[in-house]
Amino acid sequence: MRVAPMTSRFLDACRRRPTDVRPVWFMRQAGRYLKPYRQIRERHGILEICKRPDLAATVTLQPVEILDVDAAIIFADLLLPIETMGMKLHYASGEGPVIDNPVRNSSDVDSLASGNADDLGYVGEAIQRVVRALAGKVPVIGFVGAPFTMASYMIEGGASRNFIRTKKLMYTDEILWRRLMGKIVDVLAPFAHLQVTAGARAIQVFDSWVGALGSDDYVRFAAPYSRALIERIRSTGVPVIHFGTGAAGFFRELHAAGGDVMGVDWRMNIDQAWMDISYRSAVQGNLDPVALFAPLHELRIKVQELLKRTGTRPGHIFNLGHGILPETPVENVKAVVEMVREFRL
Repeated sequence: MRVAPMTSRFLDACRRRPTDVRPVWFMRQAGRYLKPYRQIRERHGILEICKRPDLAATVTLQPVEILDVDAAIIFADLLLPIETMGMKLHYASGEGPVIDNPVRNSSDVDSLASGNADDLGYVGEAIQRVVRALAGKVPVIGFVGAPFTMASYMIEGGASRNFIRTKKLMYTDEILWRRLMGKIVDVLAPFAHLQVTAGARAIQVFDSWVGALGSDDYVRFAAPYSRALIERIRSTGVPVIHFGTGAAGFFRELHAAGGDVMGVDWRMNIDQAWMDISYRSAVQGNLDPVALFAPLHELRIKVQELLKRTGTRPGHIFNLGHGILPETPVENVKAVVEMVREFRL
């Protein structure tokens, strides 16, 4: 299945085509820094919002209306696909995601299901609602976790500082590791296709924990599966944004795994990152999320410096180097959108 093309500033930049001004959107643009979102969260848990298409669509649309950004990203949770694999996911207050039955051995991997993508149809329904509401104003971005990040959550049972269990499994039983990663790809690819079928016009692949790896381990244990996933998503005809956090030391290797657009975190200069991949993909980013707390005059300097670094070459999407933080002043986020729109070299 290949989608029909849609005209938009954001999608043109994904394809490295010229745009009138730089497109802008923000990772985690739907979230706790917005009062309307907090009001919904007072009455509903994260997973409930994700699984109710009416609520997920409402939350997705909020930043488009409030900020006037160039794309909407569907409100969903990175870990939703693991539930279809038979894992028990919940959110502990103040602790983030917790998986009650983590993967620790061969029988755990054997028991994981990999053919239940249709169980995530509520995400597709939320996308359909958003597409209808936007009526072509801006495109919708879908997303999936990258295989390494998903595996690390599944093995650790939640977030981790040192990823000891994950790396121990990688190093001690590479065959088991490869079986697990293959199953994850077989779940994530149909989930991405489901989102495209529902109306998503780009897919972002988040590798939130890839910075836990060194370059050699990334190439050996993670890159083949990110590459396989990205190739399967690209077969739909939509651009793929590949974003890894903390990967400045192996950005070329990250790019080699694929991506029409490479997300750049704030730990490296975006012009250097773009040059490192010989401008063969578009780039997205990479303002430090904490810069949004700066006084407006300082924030303007940072935004303009970033825009100057990427110059007039087509293919830059303005974004942060990670997600918007919960305490971020909304006024500053709005101001950044205006600064980007007003900028001229």
